[in-house]
Amino acid sequence: MEKLFTDIINEVLEARYGSLASDIFDRSQLLQYISLKTRSANRGSKARGSFANLYAIYVIVEDYIEKGFDKRAKYDKYEGAEFTKLFKRQRELPFGTKLQNHALNNRMNSEFQKFFPASEYVPIIRNLETNRYWIAENMLKVKLKTKTYNIARVIIEIIDKYVHTKKHASERFIHTCVKLQDIESINLEDAQIFILDLLAPNVDARFFEIVSYAILKYYYHDQKIYWGFEIDKLNEDNLSLYKTGRTNANDGGIDFVMRPLGRFFQVTENLDIKKYFLDIDKIQRYPISFVIKSEESIENLIAGIRNKASRIYSVKAIVDKYMNCIEEVINIDSLRHRFRESIKQGYLKNIIEEIVLQSKTEFNYQEEYDPDE
Repeated sequence: MEKLFTDIINEVLEARYGSLASDIFDRSQLLQYISLKTRSANRGSKARGSFANLYAIYVIVEDYIEKGFDKRAKYDKYEGAEFTKLFKRQRELPFGTKLQNHALNNRMNSEFQKFFPASEYVPIIRNLETNRYWIAENMLKVKLKTKTYNIARVIIEIIDKYVHTKKHASERFIHTCVKLQDIESINLEDAQIFILDLLAPNVDARFFEIVSYAILKYYYHDQKIYWGFEIDKLNEDNLSLYKTGRTNANDGGIDFVMRPLGRFFQVTENLDIKKYFLDIDKIQRYPISFVIKSEESIENLIAGIRNKASRIYSVKAIVDKYMNCIEEVINIDSLRHRFRESIKQGYLKNIIEEIVLQSKTEFNYQEEYDPDE
């Protein structure tokens, strides 16, 4: 299991400050903000990186260190960093080639204020007339008892580690795309192992959705339903699963649709109850099945959803109404079981072909990381 990035932040602080690490973190709104902005590090390459706002901090703090102000006073007398140099430096950094000027100008400060509305400081100070920039030095200085600690270098180190983690996720993503291109040419046993490896909590969300779809499509493929408007004129149909659009699309919470039953499926990778119930509300509380990227048992997942819902919505009738809209919960273990069942039915090659088809549609194997602008 990969480390959460919050653990990496703690390790950086502990390496530099020892037992004072947690106190320094608790006293620094800037570190807390960076912690909030680096949550996507462990959610695969699809999770949007927060490079714009983080790099706005990074380049100004980097200028602060280069000028030696982390070791000497009189930053208040400094003429400020030039916008053009800061902006150029942003675009030199990994994933920074498409960044715009919004974060430096206002977006970073605006978001910080949303997280910390009672803060007496904003991180970036700028002079509109001269187009010069400063970091709020008070936010770099953490005072504990009689000693003050300057966290400028720690901030640079943390953001560097975040970028490294995101680069690693992106490289893994590209490597998997390359393997998918060749999957039809490798032997079936190796292909089966490769597909099972894509059913894991730390796999990119797009791969998980595509593999889930291919497995469920052929798992239901041979199941029949009889329906009609007259008892003596029934139609016989196989269950057919359709993918409704691109992965992670804003489509009202419907990833797959099954005909002729009209079942809806939503693929998700977390237990954000408000998001679950928002998906249900979007489709006017029509029953929906959740495919959850988790190795927790189905019983525990359902119990966890209900417990969290009860804490948020306290009224039992409301909780019951939402819970009744959850038609089925499918976890990773269930997907593995259905994959093996589909293999027994002779559908391994079909599943492989479907994964390749959907991957080509989704990625074109040439995707460039989309930074948060």
